[in-house]
Amino acid sequence: MIVDKTILHCDLNGFYASVECIGRPELRSVPMAVGGDPKNRHGIILAKNELAKKKGVVTAETIWQAKKKCPELVIVPPHHDKYAFYSEKVNAIYQRYTDLVEPFGIDESWLDITGSMHLFGGDARRIADEIRAVVRRELELTVSVGVSFTKTFAKLGSDYKKPDATTVISRQNAAALLYPLPVSALLYVGRASQGTLHRLGIETIGQLAQYDRKALVQVLGKAGQQLWESANGLDSSTVRSAYAQREIKSVGNGMTFPHNLSGEEELRPALSSLCDSVAARMRRHGVKCQTVQLQIRDPAFKTISRQKTLKSPTFLTRELMRVSWEILRESWGLDAPVRMLTVTGANLVEAAQVQPQLSLFEEESDARRQKREKLELTMDGIRQKHGKQAIRPGSAIAQPPDGQIPDEKTGEPF
Repeated sequence: MIVDKTILHCDLNGFYASVECIGRPELRSVPMAVGGDPKNRHGIILAKNELAKKKGVVTAETIWQAKKKCPELVIVPPHHDKYAFYSEKVNAIYQRYTDLVEPFGIDESWLDITGSMHLFGGDARRIADEIRAVVRRELELTVSVGVSFTKTFAKLGSDYKKPDATTVISRQNAAALLYPLPVSALLYVGRASQGTLHRLGIETIGQLAQYDRKALVQVLGKAGQQLWESANGLDSSTVRSAYAQREIKSVGNGMTFPHNLSGEEELRPALSSLCDSVAARMRRHGVKCQTVQLQIRDPAFKTISRQKTLKSPTFLTRELMRVSWEILRESWGLDAPVRMLTVTGANLVEAAQVQPQLSLFEEESDARRQKREKLELTMDGIRQKHGKQAIRPGSAIAQPPDGQIPDEKTGEPF
């Protein structure tokens, strides 16, 4: 007999805004939001409290749009060091109940309490309620918790009712609660997948669950199989241990610039600075990328993403720069204004496992490439000892533009 797992998904409510209210309790009584500095062109809403939400303020809209809906909205700047501090504290509370705690971003975590809930009374809902109470009492934060038998359904549960609520999704009530929800509510249904599903006549999770699996796989491939299984409660993915080493799937860095960039004189230094940062972080993690991705955004927020696969994995700044520059010239042009650039090294492999071979650039010998790798590793050591600005590529800008954003792939600040 197979026993269902008991998985919780804990989602901190309005996390950034809630943390800001801890030190400034007066903010709890007014519509408030955490946002970037409009003068530096980072005027978007990062998080909002419930009062602002009731006024129609939404995450990721511009501050001026939010102010049109709610003129009295109070904007406070973000403090990412505080958010990291409280995220660590919350996950430490979760680990009192199980060692199977898997963070999903800075404000969400899955907990598998299957093997430990008997130590806390054996009732999953009561354990979820207790966790909510402990987080509220000890940290002055609220959390919504979904309880279910798969990771996907547990996350849908935490989204089902907010703030500060527990929702149990069982085999008995899953169809009634989840099938009417839009398919976009399902984990990993992005815009592209949603568009494809729409063309197939699939608008709800229930329609996805009842769709012919083989037909879905023919259209979406492995992703179709995964989505169909998720909708039918067949997601078998496990919650990783809090002590397990996290696999880094990509390393990226992005900048939103104080003013639009155009022309080689402005774009090349900015791109070089990003490539230098990404390459240094890959070296620090001991990985090389097999694919270089470049995301470009213009002043009207039109965004494109392009990528190139390398002949040989790399963590060298120069090679990242050459490929990124090729993508930029081929996909965008140098005269079109650029508001934001993001460089990402993807399809990572362990650097130690890469066999010596010809480099991406055929004119460079393997011996010469190894010398360059040693040089850049030496540069890393100098930076570690004397600071990041101690040594930089000559093509990079003297000071990186303000407005660095968190890396969604690794969770590190840029």
